[in-house]
Amino acid sequence: MDKNSKLLKLGIGGTIIVALCCFTPILVILIGAVGLGALAGYLDYVLFPALALFVGITIYALQKRRRAQACCTTGNPGEKP
Repeated sequence: MDKNSKLLKLGIGGTIIVALCCFTPILVILIGAVGLGALAGYLDYVLFPALALFVGITIYALQKRRRAQACCTTGNPGEKP
């Protein structure tokens, strides 16, 4: 497993987890169950930047993978692999 695939898995996994926490009340219920319900109002300040970060990591990893595949292909430029 190379570095690009690890980075891509991190980006996709983080995006899925943060998106679940952003768009469903999972995190609010968990925080309320532990007795920290007063912090639920501040979740947007953490979750939206985290979502942007993980989406950025995913895009970066996809671009690196595409560049690595493009430099390693051989043959005619007009030829489809």
